[in-house]
Amino acid sequence: MNDNPLRKIRKVSLAILVVALGITNTSVLAQSSGSGEDSSTALAKKTQNPISDLISVPFQNNFNFDVGPNDDLQYILNIQPVYPMRLSETWNLIHRPIIPLIDQPPLAPGLDSEFGIGDIQYQAFFSPAKPGELIWGIGPVLQFPTASDDVLGSEKWAAGPGVVVLTTPGPWVVGTLVNNIWSFAGNDDRADVNLMTLQPFINYNLPHGWALGTSPIITANWEADSDDRWTVPIGGGVQKILHLGKLPLNTQLQAYWNVETPDGGADWQLRFQFAFLFPK
Repeated sequence: MNDNPLRKIRKVSLAILVVALGITNTSVLAQSSGSGEDSSTALAKKTQNPISDLISVPFQNNFNFDVGPNDDLQYILNIQPVYPMRLSETWNLIHRPIIPLIDQPPLAPGLDSEFGIGDIQYQAFFSPAKPGELIWGIGPVLQFPTASDDVLGSEKWAAGPGVVVLTTPGPWVVGTLVNNIWSFAGNDDRADVNLMTLQPFINYNLPHGWALGTSPIITANWEADSDDRWTVPIGGGVQKILHLGKLPLNTQLQAYWNVETPDGGADWQLRFQFAFLFPK
């Protein structure tokens, strides 16, 4: 396959990963031992809350290994800006679009690889502005047939409900995000969409902005045969809050093994995410 813009993005992401893992005890990451530690830990916990009042721009790089008949590498870059909005003294509205850029290897013998934009998804969560010990949000999820090639998307309009629930006792951030979308319009020749996405997350926060955690993305395609319905990963990784000057940067590195996957799906995944943070 020839070089393309997504491969350049992938190379840049890997370069950022190397730099992030190599930076320790430098002036860029300078943090004082008292309130600095507490500030980084508090910021880390906010990044782990999908409906916090934190503006962020994550770039989630997913490297899916052993995909398709030739056990190729599939690369998906999810750009996921999060923008919270105060509606009133009682309610917040959190906007969470997901824009996927996909480098798709051949899915069957004789087919070509494809790269481009996938189906864009928009999630909105209404959440109490002053939550208690249990933090929650609920709202619609919309998916648009924006894929630049039919291999990269469903060619269907889809929608459904989404819910997130979490709690943050001590150093822990524990919760789950779940949604299910159904197609309601689009290309009649393509399969209907009936897809559940379940993302439990467990994070344990350490001093200096470090955290250990797991956030597997479990999916169920209810339109598929039972043998090809589920994708169930297990694994986890590490998170670190860095500082580029005064700009906080959240970095994550996680690895997952798929104990259940559709025929031709990835055997395992390496996920590297960096997110620019804009605390209020």
